[in-house]
Amino acid sequence: MENNNVKIRHFTDLHAWQEAKLLAVLTYKATSSFPAEEQFGLTSQTRRAAVSVSANIAEGFARRTSKDKRGFYQTALASLSELESHMLIAHELTFVTKESLQALRTQIERAGKLLTGLLRSASDRI
Repeated sequence: MENNNVKIRHFTDLHAWQEAKLLAVLTYKATSSFPAEEQFGLTSQTRRAAVSVSANIAEGFARRTSKDKRGFYQTALASLSELESHMLIAHELTFVTKESLQALRTQIERAGKLLTGLLRSASDRI
């Protein structure tokens, strides 16, 4: 959960957003060594999915209704799954090492748990 007696005033205060931003940075680093012919394929799709997580958390935070917040947080969770799928494929194609894949999956899990807390919090406000 996000509230540890600290007032959340901006989406950047959310631990879920902070972990999602870190995930995007790690994803960009991991995809920087993908083959050039994947620039408009797997590289682009993987990066878009990673950036989508933090973007949807930010947009959800700015929404007024719980229903709207939940929609964006659910989309962010879906993007986490999409990102994990892309990285599993990239591993099968030997674009990323087993170690890199594991580090990304750990970060995906961390962001997902925090995001699930945000989703639960938005659901509690109905």
